[in-house]
Amino acid sequence: MPEPAPPDVPAQFQTFLAFDFGAKRTGVAVGNRMLRTATGQPTIRAQASDARLAQAEQRVREWQPDALVVGVPFHPDGASHDNTARARKFARQLRSRCGKPVYEVDERYSTTEALSSGARDADAGAACVILEQFLRGLP
Repeated sequence: MPEPAPPDVPAQFQTFLAFDFGAKRTGVAVGNRMLRTATGQPTIRAQASDARLAQAEQRVREWQPDALVVGVPFHPDGASHDNTARARKFARQLRSRCGKPVYEVDERYSTTEALSSGARDADAGAACVILEQFLRGLP
């Protein structure tokens, strides 16, 4: 599967915080444009939307990234499903609450890839996969 065209990300955006949205657990990773690598952070464990957003907001305050990246899941054939809409809503809420640009990344197979490469925390590992895929697409 070819990687999508890179998003129009200003060159001055160097640091990014990524989220692998989940209804119970949301993986988190931080990375930068120069190294094009990501490091997993403690997974957010919250089922209530407000609690999840509050924890995500706290991470943004802690890391002060230039922009955010949210993994958006799709079926293998590219069709949307319930979690597609939920992840996009989470991305919109982050944009509104944090005042940072938010980029969406197709996160199909990110958890599988994270587990196959030995991730101890599948959610943080998937967030790393999502962020590294995003960073590889930048000029």
